[in-house]
Amino acid sequence: MGKRNFRKSKGDRKSFGKRAETGGVDDRGQSWNEAVRESEKWEKYYKTLQVIPEDEWDTFKSACQDTLPLTFRITGSRAHANEIKDKFIKDHVSKLKDVEFEGVKLTPKNLAYYPNNLGWQLDVSKAVIRKQKEFAKTQRFLVIETEVGNISRQEAVSMIPPLLMDIKPHHAVLDMCAAPGSKTAQLVEALHADDDKQLPTGFVIANDSDYKRSHMLVHQVKRLNSPNFMVVNHDATLFPRIKLNNASEFLKYDRILCDVPCSGDGTMRKNVNVWKDFTVGNALGLHPLQINILNRGLQLLKKGGRLVYSTCSMSPVENEAVVAAALRKWGEQIKVVNCDNELEGLVRRNGISNWKVLGKDMELREKGATDIPESAFPPTEEEAKRFNLQNCIRVYPHLQNTGGFFITVFEKLDPESTKRSIEENGEENISKKAKVETTTTTTTTSNTEVQHKPQKKDKLPRDANEEPFIFLDPKHPELEKCWPFYDFKDSFAKNSTLVRNATGEPLRTIYYVAPIIREILTMDDQKLKVIQSGIKLFVSQRNDTGNCPWRVQNESLHTIRSFLGDRRQITCNMKLLEVLFQEAFPKINDLKQAQIDPEFSERLEGMEEGCLFLTVKRDEGFEDLFLPLWKGKSNVNLMVNKKDTHELLYRVFDIETSAKDQGKEAIYQKKVEAEKKARETPDTEVESGVTPSVTESPEA
Repeated sequence: MGKRNFRKSKGDRKSFGKRAETGGVDDRGQSWNEAVRESEKWEKYYKTLQVIPEDEWDTFKSACQDTLPLTFRITGSRAHANEIKDKFIKDHVSKLKDVEFEGVKLTPKNLAYYPNNLGWQLDVSKAVIRKQKEFAKTQRFLVIETEVGNISRQEAVSMIPPLLMDIKPHHAVLDMCAAPGSKTAQLVEALHADDDKQLPTGFVIANDSDYKRSHMLVHQVKRLNSPNFMVVNHDATLFPRIKLNNASEFLKYDRILCDVPCSGDGTMRKNVNVWKDFTVGNALGLHPLQINILNRGLQLLKKGGRLVYSTCSMSPVENEAVVAAALRKWGEQIKVVNCDNELEGLVRRNGISNWKVLGKDMELREKGATDIPESAFPPTEEEAKRFNLQNCIRVYPHLQNTGGFFITVFEKLDPESTKRSIEENGEENISKKAKVETTTTTTTTSNTEVQHKPQKKDKLPRDANEEPFIFLDPKHPELEKCWPFYDFKDSFAKNSTLVRNATGEPLRTIYYVAPIIREILTMDDQKLKVIQSGIKLFVSQRNDTGNCPWRVQNESLHTIRSFLGDRRQITCNMKLLEVLFQEAFPKINDLKQAQIDPEFSERLEGMEEGCLFLTVKRDEGFEDLFLPLWKGKSNVNLMVNKKDTHELLYRVFDIETSAKDQGKEAIYQKKVEAEKKARETPDTEVESGVTPSVTESPEA
């Protein structure tokens, strides 16, 4: 996303992206810190274009040569995000305010334009933060919160496009060139912004043309646990239009992000290869592709909808020239939105309407040159007055210590003239140009199967799942064991559960998708090549106890919480919670005798074995905790994985851990094995509803 999507040879891929602090080298044998950050071509190009005022050039160039600062944003619901923010300010910002490194103050500061003070910047590189002892505790905080998804480390300028999309929970959202997925995660977070009031009815579809990169999206957004999210794999210029079952018209999107492949010269502060690889031909070569992706996005956009076009390039050939080409084609059906009153605090420059064009030989070209696309040249004076390219947003590295970026917000209008529209002509041309990949749909009486034609694939992550999506009948015998046991309300969308295996039967895992995603997955004329969708709802418990052999997964708790009755719910006090976080499989009788929480013990005694839902009330201003708890025959265990346990111990109880801490289940298992060895009775079992092992300990 935002970079050239060119394939590299295996040799190139092998060392690409290694960090200097871990010995990373470029293809000239230099560490990234030592790499020469100079380029005669780059300097001549931008000085000739004069997009940077002459009196700012030295400051601009110096900023481009400097290493990027570390930036991140805090995610989650309002109460949750504010708690993380307050913890960061109290324990880290206040303690770093007087610390300096090589003359640079280390005090973290807010990104002025990021809402609610949830965006932060430290004016030193990641390498410094990892190595300097003053940052040891802050580095641990960042690692823990990033691992559990409370913090997203993301370049500051990369956060801008999603913020300008104004996403609401009911919106249909498309990210056309999504990998690796940091902006996609923002889109999903925005869709779920009002979850404390009501779950979203809209969705986010994230697309990438590269099959392997599309799987990167799955990992990037997985931490958000959204059933309203789908990853697909298509050429963005040919992205298929879809029609939901029983719908009279093709689906149009309320919001579309076109963060197109680009030359990426705005990323030179973090990607030093840009300096040696810069050529004018990069921008000229990508220009037609960028126009085609933008036009396809505008065809798919709903009237009144908003599309954001962005690149991490500073070249007008990839930016204003592409915007002008769209305005020239679409006329009064679209406009460029003036965003001067949005993102207060963002230091920006206006888009430009006049620029010089250079050929690959670095010589000036005039309009009509045979080796330059006509659309790469600036608009005429009359066009410039209509296009309002000054409403485009340019962000330069020296303005706010960031990377370089370009953003334009389009709005699709509904002019009175309703003759055959450009978008309809565009649809016809698209269908004539190339056949969009087809898929087959098979329907049976008890489930719906979505299958896709195989294609040549790169090596994928080990956990990649290429099995079909097969929906289960709500009255399937296995589901019938779950609904009453967990006391699901009738308002829960019980027809939105599915499996991902060729048998179509719930063997190990049952997934859940939001109703709108189910509609998309079960379309009669299924044209989408779906890579991933759904969250884990139930997982088979091999050592099952009680009446239900399925345990609820952590990643679905947020979604199902409001649909659960009281039957499997229990509460405890903070003192007992601290014990449960630090001790695996404590005996029920021991907890009762210790009188840590008599009300909890009494309630627990009358409940069946199996998965429970534990609510912990906290002080005013803090969100309650909602966690899975397993009750065995004689013991209980809080089913929270090691990373989440470390984060909650620190955030809730101020108990610090280290990366070397093994976790309570691992410690417990070693203790059990030692006792067995001491007794020399290998067949003796520890009495529990769940085999007390690290591999069987349920994870978020």
